[in-house]
Amino acid sequence: MLDKLPVEIVERIVAKIPDTDLIAASKVDSVWWQEVRQEAYKRWKNYATTIGHVQALGKPFEKGNIDWISFEDVNDFYKRWIDRLTEDQLYIMEKMLRNGMVVDPQERETIEHALSEQRWGGDPWGLNWEWNEWTQQE
Repeated sequence: MLDKLPVEIVERIVAKIPDTDLIAASKVDSVWWQEVRQEAYKRWKNYATTIGHVQALGKPFEKGNIDWISFEDVNDFYKRWIDRLTEDQLYIMEKMLRNGMVVDPQERETIEHALSEQRWGGDPWGLNWEWNEWTQQE
């Protein structure tokens, strides 16, 4: 029954599927596989864009224009936020890789490297910036 839906309906359904169930929907047929692949790439890009925006939000704190009472709270908040976004992004990327949705060798290499960094407790995107780098100077 699902394999007989018009593409427009499949697009709408796929857009509403949570990350954790997205790849499973690709098993219906080739139309669903293509739509899931497109949606997964879209979410991957959205996570990357959001991570960039969150990182930009932290820039004012790098310059020292902060209240020291709130510094630790802000730092912890941003780190947790970026960590969560990174986990969600890597989840999508790994599922895409494992289900043959990544065909570009450079993308495959990027994903494999990021997953390796994450497994070893590293920072896959190199976002482990120093919030208070200026305070460590003499």
